[in-house]
Amino acid sequence: MRKIAVLLIACLAAAAADKHVIVYKEPGRFGGWPANHGIWSWGNEIVFGFSAAYYQKKDAGRHQYDNTKPEESRFARSVDGGETWKTEASPVVPAYKEGLSSASQLKEPMDFTHPNFAMTMRFTDVSKGPSLFWYSTDRAKTWKGPFVFPMLEQAGIAARTDYIVNGKRDAFVFLTAAKKNGREGRVFCARTQDGGLTWKFVSWIGEEPAGFSIMPSSVRLSASKLVTATRVKQDFNVNWIDVYESNDNGSSWKMLVHKAADTGAGSGNPPTLLKLRDGRLCITYGFRSAPFAIYAKFSTDEGKTWSEPRVIQTGGAAWDLGYVRSAERPDGKVVTAYYFNDAPHTERFVEATVWDPKQ
Repeated sequence: MRKIAVLLIACLAAAAADKHVIVYKEPGRFGGWPANHGIWSWGNEIVFGFSAAYYQKKDAGRHQYDNTKPEESRFARSVDGGETWKTEASPVVPAYKEGLSSASQLKEPMDFTHPNFAMTMRFTDVSKGPSLFWYSTDRAKTWKGPFVFPMLEQAGIAARTDYIVNGKRDAFVFLTAAKKNGREGRVFCARTQDGGLTWKFVSWIGEEPAGFSIMPSSVRLSASKLVTATRVKQDFNVNWIDVYESNDNGSSWKMLVHKAADTGAGSGNPPTLLKLRDGRLCITYGFRSAPFAIYAKFSTDEGKTWSEPRVIQTGGAAWDLGYVRSAERPDGKVVTAYYFNDAPHTERFVEATVWDPKQ
């Protein structure tokens, strides 16, 4: 008990030094789900996407938004390492299915190594797909797209943004396919070697789950080794994060750690996996049970074992929070974006925390 108390005190002391910044909070609107969009960084310039839906009071077990009205995509941009933010309109998926009407096939290959490159991927239906992608070469100020992502002989593909650049025309993307029953989801890896003109299915990541395994976040550790973390749902109340590794550059995968982190109730929460400059791996995620928090965990052995949770933000009033995206600054501090709440039935808001992973 004494060890637990000491760990808790140290964790809370570290959290007390963190800087929390409200990014988006608007009366009558529901700010949410950064993990559905993506995060990109160029030194201290950081951009992430989020949703601006319309608030509607509902039962406490539901998201407090009006799903009969269109959900709008927005960007948040910081040029000082997350200390201050400005929100911007986003051309990306003004509403899921409306994006299909303007989608086309990519005709000119992307240059994944362009210094100001960013790509974002979104689903039009969480189980059936299809999915779309856009790309930018000016740090997410303007975008080309939407372009249709192929179904790759799957019943459905629900894409969020998770990719690893291998070369000028070569990249992996990590996506969620529909299961045999037509529901989301099972994680897989796909690849392009011609700048996105064509894509090929590479490998499944894990067996088909009873619930779902979705929303991967992936990093490269060496020329042959990749690690990815996935959001796993058993039921509304039992959920966690699994970690997988590939030692053959994505051709095959094995479970590295089962239940690396508990994500609480509310169908769980997706991870962001980072390889920090000091060599550690870091997972950030939302915890949807009391004390309703945003946590981080660390690994010093390439994902084989994980630390106790480090508090990033705590004290939410309900389960409806999280969906984090994180980026590391040049000075080693981490910027974590997420949505949060201050009462069970109020508008949700988007917040960013600047914190030191060395504390």
